[in-house]
Amino acid sequence: MNYLEAIILGIVQGLTEFLPVSSSGHLELAKVLFGDQSLPKESLTFTVVLHFATALSTIVIFRKEVFEILKGLFQFKKNEEFLFSIKIIISMIPAVIIGLMFEKELEAFFNRNVLLVGFMLLITGLLLFLADKAKNTKKSVSYKTSFIIGISQAIAMLPGISRSGATISTSVLLGIDRTKAARFSFLMVVPLIFGKVAKDFMGGEISFANENFGIMSVGFIAAFVSGLLACQWMISLVKNSKLYYFSVYCFIVGSFAIGYAYFYMR
Repeated sequence: MNYLEAIILGIVQGLTEFLPVSSSGHLELAKVLFGDQSLPKESLTFTVVLHFATALSTIVIFRKEVFEILKGLFQFKKNEEFLFSIKIIISMIPAVIIGLMFEKELEAFFNRNVLLVGFMLLITGLLLFLADKAKNTKKSVSYKTSFIIGISQAIAMLPGISRSGATISTSVLLGIDRTKAARFSFLMVVPLIFGKVAKDFMGGEISFANENFGIMSVGFIAAFVSGLLACQWMISLVKNSKLYYFSVYCFIVGSFAIGYAYFYMR
């Protein structure tokens, strides 16, 4: 991978992390088109670095909310911020369990698996289509729904299942207010990404001595900047019930990926 490809992949990650079209799926498709021959573990590490960049952009956009949540959490008072942080923690449980128990199996999916990405994009498209038709309500996230949304986030660890698309769609189908659903979706992934990056740093997968560190840094910056723009855009789109267009997009790209896998990768 060269620097230009890293920048392009970073932009792809920054845009598709917040737009409900699967950032990991698009990264895998882009790597195939670029002829990336990296090992599954290296490929996943680069993907994690880019996700870390978009997690930071989430913190910048929601800096006020993040500060209030942290303040409420460490005050140990039963206020709105403390209860919201508990729901975030509950939502993390399914992904943490899957990530720790099936880390090697997950790495195997990040190996130019275009056919899997294609079918998962079709599922993402179906979720978005159903969510777009759901009635808008004013419900908030509860402890029960936070866990259910967490399950959808765990499933979205598969490339092709959009994390934001799956979690926002699940929230809307559960009757949660669209704006609150988007806010919860974007904030719930931040602790997971920071935890994964910290684990990889301590494990040596990501280090300043890594020969690919320069390329990772360039991709990181591109993902962070594009993520800032996409995050704000997505909040507006969800609020105005425009998920249908993304469902059509997922159907088209998913079908293309399946066709490409069958006719060009056999």
